[in-house]
Amino acid sequence: MKKAVRLNIYGKVQGVGFRYSALQKAHDLGITGFVKNRSDGSVYIEAEAEPEILEQFIIWCKQGPTWSTIDHIVETDIPLNNYTDFNIK
Repeated sequence: MKKAVRLNIYGKVQGVGFRYSALQKAHDLGITGFVKNRSDGSVYIEAEAEPEILEQFIIWCKQGPTWSTIDHIVETDIPLNNYTDFNIK
């Protein structure tokens, strides 16, 4: 059964290809939702998939792409929105 999470990712996560890398990883894993930059310098993600797939994605987000530095992530379970793909907003 699918579940949905909201991830607020803090650190050096803008200007380092985080959104594009997250898009690629989500497509690789079959995750739906979106990623966007926030005005406070963080990255915001809503992601939906089977729990074990989401866990792989969250583990990836905790490391991020090569040039990023993750300080911390706030993970919150949210209701399903039944997204059909994953994109950058």
